[in-house]
Amino acid sequence: MSPAAPPRDSVSLLGLRAHGLHGVLAEEKRDGHEFAIDVVMHLPTAPAAAGDALGRTVNYAEVAHTVTEVVAGESLDLIETLAARIADAVLTSQALVRRVEIAVHKPTAPIGLPFDDVIVRIARDAPAVDAVLALGSNIGDREGRLRRAIALLGETDGVEILWEGPLVETDPVGGVEQDDFCNTVVGVRTALSPWELLAAAHAIEADAHRERLVRWGPRTLDVDVITWGDLRQDDPDLTLPHPRAHERAFVLVPWAAARPDDVLPGHGRVADLAAQAPDRDGVRPWAAGTDGGAS
Repeated sequence: MSPAAPPRDSVSLLGLRAHGLHGVLAEEKRDGHEFAIDVVMHLPTAPAAAGDALGRTVNYAEVAHTVTEVVAGESLDLIETLAARIADAVLTSQALVRRVEIAVHKPTAPIGLPFDDVIVRIARDAPAVDAVLALGSNIGDREGRLRRAIALLGETDGVEILWEGPLVETDPVGGVEQDDFCNTVVGVRTALSPWELLAAAHAIEADAHRERLVRWGPRTLDVDVITWGDLRQDDPDLTLPHPRAHERAFVLVPWAAARPDDVLPGHGRVADLAAQAPDRDGVRPWAAGTDGGAS
């Protein structure tokens, strides 16, 4: 089981009103009630603030329509059930939301006595997501850096390592003259959002003193988020799936060795992609001890 995710920011949509035919009495199912819904969504908002980008946060207008459709939909006996349906709909429609709190208000409940409100409050966590990360190094103790990176990834709150691909040695790509790489791929199950997983990857790179001096140049450690569930997003800082993964043998070959039938969203079966990758001839098995303990 994945460890608990870290504390997060929240976006709240409060007092949303919608009419629904929910209740156990015949007149409730005929005439209905106006319900008020509070939705509190937990997610990291720092990426959205840094880029002033709606695509990096929750779209509360979409959430309002989603909630209204649930309330106006199938007639239910219990507002407990209604609250659960709303929570599921929000988590399904808003992938970046990792926890949601729902309050369903029924101020016109047929109690027959003076009262202010009836409220059901629930909280639900988004299910953990399977993700794939690619790791590479071509400076110093390449194998040692990758093994430390995998260990740190496994110690990250909200991350559970499910599988590891084999280490491979690969020719560099991108046109920069440099030493060969040691590469591998890791599959995880995570409670983290894609942006939190990217931040964890950057923290692991920082542990290896990664410097970004030349694009596709030499590096002590590279940790890329390749997939996060089936999410597709086109963001300059985190495109998912990784925009070049489908043609990179240094990602595909170790992935296919561990999980040949996995599918790279939008591109197909990993083993088939590995067999067609332009740089597949530049990938070979890793020889343990190649670096001789170099730092």
